[in-house]
Amino acid sequence: MSVRLGVPSKGRLMEKTFDWFGARGVTLGRTGSEREYAGVVEGAGDVELVLLSAGEIPRELAAGRIHLGVTGTDLVRENLAGWENCVEELAELGFGHADLVLAVPHAWVDVGTLDDLDAVASAFREVHGHRLRIATKYHRLVRDFLREHGVADYRLVDSQGATEGTVKNETAEAIADITSTGDTLRANHLKLLDDGLILRSQATLLRARRAGMSDAERTTMAALVAKLGVD
Repeated sequence: MSVRLGVPSKGRLMEKTFDWFGARGVTLGRTGSEREYAGVVEGAGDVELVLLSAGEIPRELAAGRIHLGVTGTDLVRENLAGWENCVEELAELGFGHADLVLAVPHAWVDVGTLDDLDAVASAFREVHGHRLRIATKYHRLVRDFLREHGVADYRLVDSQGATEGTVKNETAEAIADITSTGDTLRANHLKLLDDGLILRSQATLLRARRAGMSDAERTTMAALVAKLGVD
């Protein structure tokens, strides 16, 4: 058996991950065409490269089907309940930066903080007969954040794409989504709450806590993390 390393299968996240490992003497690459999800590792002993979507990597780590994985902090903490018991963060990789934030319409001139949002949510229900809707795909993170800050009178609505457009389309009154520059929020006439930062995310190298390993695999893992300088 090999130490199994899961990395994103496409896009800049894959390219940056390949670059990060390459700078530390471990070469990652695809085999075959871009449509094939097979890879190769050189310079790290008996390590197998597994190409997955970034969203699959937390699940595979938690299940112990891969030993190491690279994915965003946001995906780990959203998809894994009690994530600290499932994975160990070995290193933040310095790319893939994005913030999960809470945003409201720019026209809500009197709403700038979570306390303001809480007051508006209570009034909204009295006027409209239903709770203020917040569109997001990060249900766990947003619910925990709002509970911690005492915001209660709202309803999360699922949005798996174009979340910023839900307010304009009148399917939500506010949103919680990932942003790197804020340009898309501004283009859709949305503004960040002053205290609406939920999570700062970036690409992170993680180790599975529950993956079974042979003595040989433990030796390979120790050599790899030492070479990467993350142990």
